[in-house]
Amino acid sequence: MRPVVALAALSATFATAQNVVDLGYAQYRGIPNDTFGVTTYFGLRYAASPTKELRWQAPRPIEYNNGYDRATVIDATQQGPQCVQTTPYWNITNTSSIPVQSGQEDCLLLDVLVPAKPASSSLPVMVQIHGGGYAGGNAESYPGYALVNQSAGNMIYVSIQYRLGAFGFLAGSEVRDNGIANAGLLDQRAALQWVQRNVRFFGGDPARVTIFGGSAGGGAVLNQMILYGGEDNPPFQAVISERPWVQEYHNNSVLEIQFRELLNATRCADLACLRTINETQLNVGQQLALVNGYRNHPQLYAFGDYWYGPTIDGQTVRDFPSRELANGHFTKVPLLVDTEGYEGFLFSNQSQRTIMEETADLQFLFPYAKNSFFTRLYEVYPASAFNSTLFQRQTIYGDYIINCPTYYMASAVSDAGLPAYKLVFNAGTELHGATRPFLHNTNASTINNATLALIMKDWYLSFAINQDPNQQSFSNATKPYWPAYNLQGSSNFIVMDVNYTMIGPVQDFWASSGCDFFRGQASVVRN
Repeated sequence: MRPVVALAALSATFATAQNVVDLGYAQYRGIPNDTFGVTTYFGLRYAASPTKELRWQAPRPIEYNNGYDRATVIDATQQGPQCVQTTPYWNITNTSSIPVQSGQEDCLLLDVLVPAKPASSSLPVMVQIHGGGYAGGNAESYPGYALVNQSAGNMIYVSIQYRLGAFGFLAGSEVRDNGIANAGLLDQRAALQWVQRNVRFFGGDPARVTIFGGSAGGGAVLNQMILYGGEDNPPFQAVISERPWVQEYHNNSVLEIQFRELLNATRCADLACLRTINETQLNVGQQLALVNGYRNHPQLYAFGDYWYGPTIDGQTVRDFPSRELANGHFTKVPLLVDTEGYEGFLFSNQSQRTIMEETADLQFLFPYAKNSFFTRLYEVYPASAFNSTLFQRQTIYGDYIINCPTYYMASAVSDAGLPAYKLVFNAGTELHGATRPFLHNTNASTINNATLALIMKDWYLSFAINQDPNQQSFSNATKPYWPAYNLQGSSNFIVMDVNYTMIGPVQDFWASSGCDFFRGQASVVRN
């Protein structure tokens, strides 16, 4: 039963005067923040503008695709534009009108936070991949000021943006034949490669990069691990995957429907046309396609599904993440992964009250399931174990899309002989995103337990810097030892449980029949 709660000197090319950094191909001026002891460089391009003929093409490195004047110092003191945002139909409050979302297409930017007093000339680096269902978010969604400040000059923090919605994850056959699927994932990889080439100019060590993301960002971290079937020499040395959002990898039939809905919404006949219309037309069109897709194909687009997202294209993503992990097709690096107590609640229809409504909803979520699937599903998650169908549905959904992937990731990495650490967060709201204020908020009044916030940042910083959450402390907060997850193959799947009555190691709640069932049904649940 799970508990429920309650530089010294920077590199020679880094000019400390006037906060200017010279990258060789461009110079940028950052802005100091004395409150948190950092200098921030906002809105640095890592790739050429992905517009017009570069829509649904692989990102092109900015060093060779720019019109910069080397003698001009570029202002990097203000946040750059975010990528175009989207909203799934089930999350639109007023369905009588189609919302026009904010953002710009020319958005392949990243922010760099450098400590004002670096502890060395070659610092570890955390690279944040933001969440938001592959539909929303930006480089400042998960700010790194609190982490860099608590690190006492021991870390640089980079936060990146990538194409979202149809801009980043359109994947019909015409796109694959005349461009790329998973453009958003390739944007992330391009940003990581930019860090490898350029972070030394800020005083960072490219050999000590940890990628870090929550929700879709956590799912993106997993996708970076399995990209190209797993690489031996990736542009990162460790990963932190928070509440990894691993929504359904839609099959080719659904991807064709997505593409056709976008053509209809933009009044285009083909991909060539989609590359000629302006940004606003494509923005409005993708949102209309999201609405029409839900209305016209409810059996393929369920409540909680953001519809656009990573897909299996046979090249960048070669199989479902659960299978790639089980088959050893992933980059072997140390892992820290976490999840919260009630992951599925925010993505479940609060109006459902009967088992009939729940089953109809789950049939939309798993459209390829046979009767035998639901028979076994309700054996593993019996109604008698829940006080309402809502909690039954949220548990099924949370397990399938987030909790079980944490089990698959931790067990795969530990089976490969590498350190894996898993945490279950039953504090704060206990809902999806509950760890966020404890790691990222800078306003103490928004954190209901300041000591717990210090502990969490200590653990995550120590892991990013040392690949061990126990090795280094940056505060005076007392904390228990966090054991690795089954490193010795003892079948003791140990996780750190955090709640308001205790903090300590317990058995993994999701090393269970439910997750084993979902893993065996990968072709049905498609993740």
